Amino acid sequence: MAGRRALGRRFGWLWSAYAVSAYGTGFGFGALPLIAVLVLHSGPTQVAALAAAGRAVGAVAALPLAPWVEFHRKRPVMVAADLARFAALMSIPATYALGWLSFAQLLVVSVLVATANIAFKAASGAYLKALVPPEDLLVANGRFESTTWTATVVGPPLGGAAIGLFGPVTTVVADAVSYLLSALGIRAIGGSEPRPTRTGPLRLRPGDVLEGWRHILRHPTLRPLLLNAVLVNGLIMAAEPLLAVLLLGRLGFAPWQYGLAFAAPCVGGLIGSRLAHRLVARYGQHKVLRTVGALRACWPIGLAFVRPGVPGIALIIVVQLGLVTCCGIFNPVLATCRLDHTAPDRIARTLSAWSISTSISISVMTAAWGLLAAVTSPRIAIALAGVLLLATPLLLPRRANAPQAVGGAGERAAGLT
Repeated sequence: MAGRRALGRRFGWLWSAYAVSAYGTGFGFGALPLIAVLVLHSGPTQVAALAAAGRAVGAVAALPLAPWVEFHRKRPVMVAADLARFAALMSIPATYALGWLSFAQLLVVSVLVATANIAFKAASGAYLKALVPPEDLLVANGRFESTTWTATVVGPPLGGAAIGLFGPVTTVVADAVSYLLSALGIRAIGGSEPRPTRTGPLRLRPGDVLEGWRHILRHPTLRPLLLNAVLVNGLIMAAEPLLAVLLLGRLGFAPWQYGLAFAAPCVGGLIGSRLAHRLVARYGQHKVLRTVGALRACWPIGLAFVRPGVPGIALIIVVQLGLVTCCGIFNPVLATCRLDHTAPDRIARTLSAWSISTSISISVMTAAWGLLAAVTSPRIAIALAGVLLLATPLLLPRRANAPQAVGGAGERAAGLT
């Protein structure tokens, strides 16, 4: 019943804005690499560079934005991030129509979108903590998580069909428009939002940029969770392109089989996100994080044993279903834990530090595992990632710690609800 709890009209607009952009992102999944291959005839090296450089350079570009986001009203930041993503993505169909599209432009767009993503996540996390009572944060994060996985199930197949019918930039246009609609939804939330108050010097100091990392690394719960997230996300994402090479190349899977094997298990994410609140209510946040975090690391090693044909597809679906279900439970609990353990005046910097750390780790590990696969083989590299993942539960926090800062009541009293 907690999952059906009414969180208010303003949360409804925020959730709607999130949903429309999530479905747009799902619909446009893989659009930039696809355009690089189909339109610009780019090779594997360029496609890999597009994926890695966008994340890495975007993370570095977002670094000075963290304190700026912290000390400004969050809704205008979210709207600006949405409009920036809309403008960046719409430049692609415009130059494509004029015959001016280039690989350099795709790189720039990738960086701009990655930077705006980090700024939006930081601002939206801080805004959510002020908008929703502490006891409802997990319900709210569970709804965002379930929306993400539903969009992942529905979006890519529809996007692939749209590309086949209407051309390679179709999904980019849809993704761009979804950000515009998201901006309109955030504007529709209404109400007043007080300007964050700042103690100390009014000007931003160099140390403000690092405040998010200082908070995380000093915190007995957030520090191990970040180290765990950096390794788990990096290792899982590093193996994905290698798995595509293995399945579509050496094992001879058809593209539709590859898509089915990874889209169908996303139903597990929807199931997991619906279970998260009930599991935390019964067993507690700490126990769920440790148990599900450990189970999450056990599945990917199975991908190293995939074989051709129907048995191979079945194995991938089972492994991915287990992994995605665990992620569907773990992610909203982790998101709530971060907010519970972070004071309102440093949420944006903490979430930015988290996003930047994971983005850089994914870029570095993706490049490293690409080299490893070139020296050995994709299967060996996938197996090594799976073996290393088995050790990541050791980084999870061993003790439950009470939240050091609850926060949120002052902002709600000031008119955010």
